[in-house]
Amino acid sequence: MLYSKLVSKTSKSVAHDADSINAKFLLQAGFVRQEMAGVYAWLPLGLRVLRKVENIIREEMNALGSQEVLLPALQSKEHWDQTGRWDSVDVLFKIESQTNKTYGLGPTHEEVVTPLIKEFIRSYKDLPLSVYQIQTKFRDELRAKSGVLRGREFGMKDLYSFHATQEDLEAFYEQALQSYLTVFSRCGLDAKVVEASGGAFTKKFSHEFQVITPAGEDKILTTVDGTFAQNIEISELKEGDPSPENGQPLELHTGVEVGNIFDLGTRFSEAFDVAFTAEDGERIIAKMGCYGIGTTRLVGTIVEAMHDDRGMMWPATVAPYHVHLVSLSNKDPEVQERVWQASQELYEALWAQDIEVLWDDRTDVSAGEKFADADLIGLPLRLVISEKTLTQEAVEWKLRAEKEAALVALEDIQEAVSTVMAQ
Repeated sequence: MLYSKLVSKTSKSVAHDADSINAKFLLQAGFVRQEMAGVYAWLPLGLRVLRKVENIIREEMNALGSQEVLLPALQSKEHWDQTGRWDSVDVLFKIESQTNKTYGLGPTHEEVVTPLIKEFIRSYKDLPLSVYQIQTKFRDELRAKSGVLRGREFGMKDLYSFHATQEDLEAFYEQALQSYLTVFSRCGLDAKVVEASGGAFTKKFSHEFQVITPAGEDKILTTVDGTFAQNIEISELKEGDPSPENGQPLELHTGVEVGNIFDLGTRFSEAFDVAFTAEDGERIIAKMGCYGIGTTRLVGTIVEAMHDDRGMMWPATVAPYHVHLVSLSNKDPEVQERVWQASQELYEALWAQDIEVLWDDRTDVSAGEKFADADLIGLPLRLVISEKTLTQEAVEWKLRAEKEAALVALEDIQEAVSTVMAQ
């Protein structure tokens, strides 16, 4: 991708309502554009990050043995009436059709997936079964805030599992928990498993996955080693108390919830009579679990967790591109030609190695502006080719997470980039 051809461009101005780090940097760097409060358009750079996050999630859900589906966002009022939630879920968008029917825009999909799966379960031999989707959700938030962390339209991966026994549900629940930790680790995040309220779903504890950052809305008590963590909403402990597991003192932190998992029991399967015939012929209601990850929220959380005062710092696994190639030259046509030729050769060579490169090929901006844009966009590695570096037959090399730059010989640069990207 040539920066000169990129749909979006960086901006020095900050929106007056950019109330969080992720809102500020994603907007300034041209990753997203705000359409209205809580609603964002995802531009090419931001969409590349979002798709990489989704693909990591998809790989881990497939490895868990779950099957991907895509469920309708427009949902039947009758199904919401059947679960008794039409008038109790205050964030549900309700839409009146010109046919005089009323629909809901999906904030979640229990009311869709449960009657759907009912059609495919007859016997205990059909279980366990799990499906997931990556889809847009809608919630009528009173106050959308914190950039893409809390919106009225947002992306989510939700998985639903169906089981014959409680033991089987609990075994899958633990597997899903571990899969979630793998997802967050692959995205460069250290997520803590936090005991939390089951909310409206269940009286049992559920588990949240929290990333410690001041941008969060949740308060959690956790040990230094993370072996014990509870949301203060359910905890009878307080800061400084010893952990009931290992006696370590509990610390109070602010976190962003990036995922959650619930044991639903038979809350929804009973409402839709999702039953199966057991081996002894008895008719039994299936047990359910649900497991969610906010995909767009995850992108915002990565920004909150990995940035400095100059911009974002993307891990290579989800960065929109791996390398930010910057060409610098004066107005001398011969110099411009040499720099352009060397840049194009390196650009093409790296792409041939499946290393994704954003090439800042602009000729009408200063070196300082190019460097500032590179820091703001936050790709893992910046390479600079200029008349000065070419006289030394080298490329300037700078990792985004490091302060100092260095020179790497032109003949060694491809191998060096491949090595660092493989780490």
